[in-house]
Amino acid sequence: MIYCVEDDSSIRELMLYMLNAAGFEAEGFEESTAFWNAWKQRKPELVLLDIMLPGEDGISILKKLRINAATKSIPVIMTTAKGTEYDKIVGLDLGADDYLAKPFGMMEMVSRVRAVLRRCSPNPEGQALCLGLLQMDASAHTVFVDRNRLELTLKEYELLRLFMANPGRVFTRGQLLDQIWGAAYTGETRTVDVHIGTLRTKLGRCGSYIKTVRGVGYRMEADND
Repeated sequence: MIYCVEDDSSIRELMLYMLNAAGFEAEGFEESTAFWNAWKQRKPELVLLDIMLPGEDGISILKKLRINAATKSIPVIMTTAKGTEYDKIVGLDLGADDYLAKPFGMMEMVSRVRAVLRRCSPNPEGQALCLGLLQMDASAHTVFVDRNRLELTLKEYELLRLFMANPGRVFTRGQLLDQIWGAAYTGETRTVDVHIGTLRTKLGRCGSYIKTVRGVGYRMEADND
């Protein structure tokens, strides 16, 4: 869940639309009271926080987040119409993880969100991943099926790592293109299907772990042997 605290309704709705389109769950708030009430119900993975807000401003909200032991580790990206270096320095010095100066592109926002989440993830990329008979050591860039090492291309490896890190999650073809090939990629979604096909073949008996979700995309889960 990503929380967007932005008082401009048109900007807020566009941010939420783009985050949802990129595969994130997001909720928006125009001021701090609704934001704090939502926090009591659900803790977000990241906060997009505007500095200029009615009532309590973004800097005050950020200070409260950083002095509370329960919230100090939540990633925060500050957004503001102010473009001065002073505002950027204040936010970063108070513990913001990144900064977006308006007007900013929505694709840039999504890229920044992904980058901050990767950087602040509690599960480092070097951590071993296991799913059924599959084992991946990201630090050594190796993959094994029942102790037999596989040779994968870079894209095949990145696809597998994304699936193994998110077992059971459904990814659309567009989301896979965006996350593996990048937002600037202009090729066809057929590219995903081709790579999934070759990856399934190389995984052998574990190829069936990659499930096709008809009309949507793919998910990965171990078979119940």
